[in-house]
Amino acid sequence: MVIAAFVLLWQAVVTAFELPRYILPAPSAVAARLWTGHAYLFSNALITLREIIAGFAAGAAFGASAAFLLAGFPRFGRLVWPALVVLQSFPVFVIAPMLVLWFGFGITSKVVMTMIIVFFPVASNFADGLTRTDSAVIKAAHLDGAGHWQLLVLIRLPLAMPQLFSGLRIAAPLAPLGAVVGEWVGAAGGLGFVMVQANARMQSDTVFAAMFILALEAVLFRKAVDLAAPFFTRWSPAQ
Repeated sequence: MVIAAFVLLWQAVVTAFELPRYILPAPSAVAARLWTGHAYLFSNALITLREIIAGFAAGAAFGASAAFLLAGFPRFGRLVWPALVVLQSFPVFVIAPMLVLWFGFGITSKVVMTMIIVFFPVASNFADGLTRTDSAVIKAAHLDGAGHWQLLVLIRLPLAMPQLFSGLRIAAPLAPLGAVVGEWVGAAGGLGFVMVQANARMQSDTVFAAMFILALEAVLFRKAVDLAAPFFTRWSPAQ
């Protein structure tokens, strides 16, 4: 209902003020562009989707692995985490040109950009879950003779899975941003490439159509994470 009301208001504003299409296209113009240019938009959407999937998978794997290793070696973790926080503070728009310079205009630079954006929320949330296990559970495991790595693998890890998926839920809608930012800086295809080309030609309806598809990909990606979460967090009270 909220989305429908927003679209109706948008259409009414464009009609009432007779706004030129290059300033703000009407929803009907965007819908028409989605229909007439569906082949062009779909082919570029697939390029961006491949970048998102590869970057998300790599970022999630590296983030979860880093959190696990830093929890396994806490002294080393206390030294590394401040450096990771500093790296996280760098704006993605600053990093993107360097990645294109290092990895080229192909898919690799976009995957790396997406991986960087996904890495931090996954690593941060998973590390928090690994280090905040209930003290009563820890004491009971110690009384039963569990060692450091047994405690980490058999108790901390399963109990931290809900936090891992919290990080993945945060990262899922951010992953498309990483891919598109990389495409804005330099690419030969993808939704970001479509936006840059259309914006240069003042084709705002194409820009909005590409934005709509990108938003749809982000929503579907987040939904996929939500659907996967119950299979890995069955013991969580929230499930």
